[in-house]
Amino acid sequence: MFTGIIEAIGSIRAMTPKGGDVRVYVATGKLDLGDVKLGDSIAVNGVCLTAVELPGDGFWADVSRETLARTAFVDLKPGSAVNLEKALTPTSRLGGHLVSGHVDGVGEIVARADNARAVQFKVRAPRELAKYIAHKGSITVDGTSLTVNAVDGAEFELTIVPHTLAETIMVDYQAGRKVNLEVDLLARYLERLLLGDKAAEPKASGLTESFLAEHGYLNK
Repeated sequence: MFTGIIEAIGSIRAMTPKGGDVRVYVATGKLDLGDVKLGDSIAVNGVCLTAVELPGDGFWADVSRETLARTAFVDLKPGSAVNLEKALTPTSRLGGHLVSGHVDGVGEIVARADNARAVQFKVRAPRELAKYIAHKGSITVDGTSLTVNAVDGAEFELTIVPHTLAETIMVDYQAGRKVNLEVDLLARYLERLLLGDKAAEPKASGLTESFLAEHGYLNK
């Protein structure tokens, strides 16, 4: 588990094909690896990766075909800057929100505009994730815990303060960039809970509009 509070900006140093997937070397910059052991988890742009080698100034991790297919990791290359966060410990301060490091989908930056000293971003999420994104709710973008300031269909707005811009890779975001999205865990669990006994039925993966109407959650 993670908090979505980015600890350092690192960079991809190498990506090596290995047995049908990819082994990646992440240079970790100012991230303190003193307490990191082999097998520990580190979030890279919000993707939970396992350290399999620790050469000193970074770590090697294996990236599966599943991860390459479902995240924006496929767009990274040697030299790409990445957000980094080590996994939670029992004494960690939870400054953001609970983040699993399991990406739900890939979004796209559709607009960027200055807003005083902050920057306003509009992001388009995959259609199937729109139901989990709420005004003033939490969302993770490339591993960064953020507050949703407005929602319009599958698009949502973020206001990013100077500190966050300085401490994450968001300063480089421009329209057209693909980003990893993880929706709030509580929204996911609430959806499953509302299914009730139907959750045990095959393919009961989510709430459809007809299900919500049938159970009185929508105006008929």
